This record gives sequence, structure tokens and C-alpha cells, in this order.
Amino acid sequence: MTNLSMTMIAAAVLAAMATSAFSQVATEMSPGMAMMFRNGKMMSMAMAPGPKNHEAMMKGARKVPNNTVFFMDGGQLYSTSGTLDPTGNFYLP
Repeated sequence: MTNLSMTMIAAAVLAAMATSAFSQVATEMSPGMAMMFRNGKMMSMAMAPGPKNHEAMMKGARKVPNNTVFFMDGGQLYSTSGTLDPTGNFYLP
């Protein structure tokens, strides 16, 4: 490999790392929207309107406490109690 191609590969890797480290886009939940974890992926979708649908969802629903951190590991979704600083470091409350 030439020095130029190795430099371009290194630059692409650094750009990808910087993008993932600094992408702190908040996912806003709005009324009528739901997020679902399925087959190792998170997806958001519009919920069907109507009181029966709402009642069915609320039967098994639990409130999420403040300072809950959700994260993926090995294709599984996990949650823990704590906070993340702007650099992504985890701290207990």
C-alpha cells in the first residue's frame, strides 16, 4: 500500500471514530410515536390512534426513572441507572 492510501484509510477511520464519539443527537419522543427494539435494532414508528390501542400498551407499561441509560452490547439492549458526561463517560448518580 502506498503512503497516500494508508493516510486516506487512517483519515477515514479517525473521521468515523470522531463522528460516533461526538454524535449526541437527542432522540425526542413525541406524542403518537413509539420506539421498538427488535432483532437487535431500534426503530421508531407512529402508533395506531385510538383508546383501545393506548389501553393495551399501558397495561404492561412502566415509567422509566430519571438517569436511565440505555445501551447496546452484542445485539442486546440494556439499561442501567447513571449518567453520561459529554465525552460519553459513565457515572453513578
